[in-house]
Amino acid sequence: MTPELTVTKTSWQPSLAGRERLLAAWGDPLFQASWLDVVFLHFEADPALLQKVVPWELDLFAGRAFVSLVAFTMQDMRPRLGGRLAALPFKPIATHEFLNVRTYVKHAGEPGIYFLKEWVPNPLSVALGPVAFGLPYRLGRLRYDNLFAQEVTGRVEDARTGKALVYSCRADADAIHKPCVAGSLDEFLVERYTAFTSLGWLRRLFRIWHPPWPVVPLQVEIQDLSLLSLTGDWSHSARLVAAHHSPGMADVWMGRPNFVRRRSLL
Repeated sequence: MTPELTVTKTSWQPSLAGRERLLAAWGDPLFQASWLDVVFLHFEADPALLQKVVPWELDLFAGRAFVSLVAFTMQDMRPRLGGRLAALPFKPIATHEFLNVRTYVKHAGEPGIYFLKEWVPNPLSVALGPVAFGLPYRLGRLRYDNLFAQEVTGRVEDARTGKALVYSCRADADAIHKPCVAGSLDEFLVERYTAFTSLGWLRRLFRIWHPPWPVVPLQVEIQDLSLLSLTGDWSHSARLVAAHHSPGMADVWMGRPNFVRRRSLL
């Protein structure tokens, strides 16, 4: 038994609900991977401006809207079944860095995220992501030093425009990674297990699962934030409100994309 399941003050409920939803779908989980050395940068946004670029209903926390930048490295993505032979075709896209720019949405009572943009350094992933999952990939040059040692740094540059995100973050010397407090803003920002996507008129969702993120708060210095202007006018008035670091997860489950009927979006 996992001891944390009996602890009511830490954030297990979203993870447990996400696991239940994922396993309820036929054929899921489809993939697994490691998501490592994760930095979350959280911005508060004007809900009206943000909703203009989001085709799903925003999920608000006490009336406030948020967008988070999530910088991490994916490692060894592969089908959950089939062993080494099934993993071979995925080798070209199995390991690389990501920058996700995501906001918080909900549909039919299910909380999740919507990707405004995602930057990856792999051209093959850029070609496959939109078709397979409806993901808004852009090619970028990504360089992270997110391995936790009091200070973490990163640089992401859009390959087409040269606009960039450059950050450096520090944590307290005695900081300990641990799950968020249940019901907190930190939990709202970090614990999400469904991704809603949009490509043209197609609406899709896919689910993931892992245990709750162990995180520590970060103090952030941002040297360049011009990259965010590529995600919409909401970014002009955005305000950095929080940041976290997590060592990541060694075994993340990922489900298959499912189409959402447009009639159910009304």
